[in-house]
Amino acid sequence: MNDTAPMNPLPPVVWALALPMIAMEAVVTLGASGLVGGPEAVGWRLQALERFVFAPDVMRAMLEQGEYPLNHMIRLVTYPFVHASMTHALFVIVILLALGKMLGEAFRWWAVLVIFFGATLAGAAVYTALPMVHTPLYGGYPPVYGLIGGFTWLLWTRAIVTGDSRLRAFGMIAFLIGTQLLFTVFGGIGWEIVADLAGFAAGFLLCFMVSPGGIARLKSRIRQR
Repeated sequence: MNDTAPMNPLPPVVWALALPMIAMEAVVTLGASGLVGGPEAVGWRLQALERFVFAPDVMRAMLEQGEYPLNHMIRLVTYPFVHASMTHALFVIVILLALGKMLGEAFRWWAVLVIFFGATLAGAAVYTALPMVHTPLYGGYPPVYGLIGGFTWLLWTRAIVTGDSRLRAFGMIAFLIGTQLLFTVFGGIGWEIVADLAGFAAGFLLCFMVSPGGIARLKSRIRQR
């Protein structure tokens, strides 16, 4: 009798990132449908957004005043876990599960966390650095773009070994950015694309440090210079 699972299990770290998103979306969706929570539950999504989104104007004010209250600083890492709609959350979760599995099998569990939250912080930082941006940032696209950056790094390093074109490794991000720009033309996407690109860049660059032996290689290059 074959006891092999029909599909390879996901690394625990991927579930640790995905389950809060799934739970949050389940709660707010059930509340909006009226199945749980009573009449006031209809506004749970809006309440979650107000509590967890990252507001660049607030961050700029904190930087100017030199005061960093915890209830606002925590938003730097909570904004990926709340979404505008079930469709929004679904796309993020699917990408997280798929690419998280690949990176979780190639890297250690802590490396996946570094890429995810490093991309999260990079997205918020670049978003804040643009003075013309005032809309809040929420949803998991910046960190999952970080995972796309990590996946691109894997393809890029493989291309170096096999001698294939390194540019082909960037095919996925080129397609996604092209699609987003197309939606931008029709008014579907705003400045969030900047945070997404920052997340991608952070994920790609962080792989040089968090990949197996990456820190040793980095130290070696620094000493050579």
